[in-house]
Amino acid sequence: MALLEARGVVSGYGDAEILHGVDLDVEDREIVTIIGPNGAGKSTMMKATYGLIDCWAGTVTFDGEDITDLRADQVTERGMCYVPQRENIFPTLTVRENLEMGAYIDDPDPADFEEVWERFPFLEERENMRASAMSGGQQQMLALSSALMIDPDLLLVDEPSAGLAPDLVDDMFERLVQIRDETDTAILMVEQNARQALAVSDRGYVLDMGENRFEGSGEELLESDEVADLYLGGA
Repeated sequence: MALLEARGVVSGYGDAEILHGVDLDVEDREIVTIIGPNGAGKSTMMKATYGLIDCWAGTVTFDGEDITDLRADQVTERGMCYVPQRENIFPTLTVRENLEMGAYIDDPDPADFEEVWERFPFLEERENMRASAMSGGQQQMLALSSALMIDPDLLLVDEPSAGLAPDLVDDMFERLVQIRDETDTAILMVEQNARQALAVSDRGYVLDMGENRFEGSGEELLESDEVADLYLGGA
């Protein structure tokens, strides 16, 4: 059984159905990327998985438990965290306060902070700085660190490279691989920077018009002429 199993997920906003029966799996310690054109339903799938919006049909199972109808806070308590693309930190709080908020379901101990400082030394240097004073890349690393404070089994990340300077994009993907390798946390991400995301992914899914179009290993999707032509800007 996969760590995360989504079957036939139908969801949307208001009267607009965006997802029309999407299937998706994430195994333990995998990095899985969802790619596709704008409006394909990628972020909607993440939100439906995490309980931020309702599943109108279908099921979502996490670690063997049906979480389809659970709220996001209840999903978090079971070991899944979500880092949205925007508004993913508390800008008026300090770095340390943001990390404390990330651990809201469990009192953090010094070891939790030490793990963050070891992984991201620049955060320790800015421990008492307001998050709003940091660069966009530093804020994104803080958002990831805050989500990791509860030692989740699965981390959902929406567009982790969005808004980053080109020289920081490679670093972001390297950090995600590092997080997977060092914490055993599986990662499901949505990413427009498809080539680089698939290059570090165990598997990937292509969504189009709210439906599964392709799936396979990251390498298989990168080598597919059809995927390249339709979704990766050609060879």
